[in-house]
Amino acid sequence: MTPSPQMPETTHIPMTFRPRGGKTVIVMPDGSRGVVRREATIDNTMVKVIARGVRWQQLIYDGTYTSIEDLAAAEKINPPYISRILRLAFLSPVVVQAILDGSHPAWLTMRDLMEPCPMDWQLQEKKVSCSVRRKQSNLRILRRQSNDSGGFIQ
Repeated sequence: MTPSPQMPETTHIPMTFRPRGGKTVIVMPDGSRGVVRREATIDNTMVKVIARGVRWQQLIYDGTYTSIEDLAAAEKINPPYISRILRLAFLSPVVVQAILDGSHPAWLTMRDLMEPCPMDWQLQEKKVSCSVRRKQSNLRILRRQSNDSGGFIQ
């Protein structure tokens, strides 16, 4: 018996591997994640940088530091970096929640977050492509529950 010369069978799956928050994530051609486990989708790096931006904004707001330069000197970080991170304190709550939940688009990175973006929350949500309707319906449910329980959210 002589073996027949056959080409080895190969399967081509169009996907890329991208580092996200110290992990490697599979990104499909449509931009979705290949693996949709919650622990695999939360980008701790983005969560930390948003938290840092909110913290720095609060330090300036409450008067602990009077300028970005004062804050930069205290934190021993360049003022331009602090300016980029401070922008994240003004992200839409929908975008922040999507990042905290790990439901943000797979293509979104910390570098993307640090680029200038509009202050208008709807434009931010559109840019990041969050599923705004689902998040807004969740917010309506929370508001309704809060009002039913005597909460203060209007």
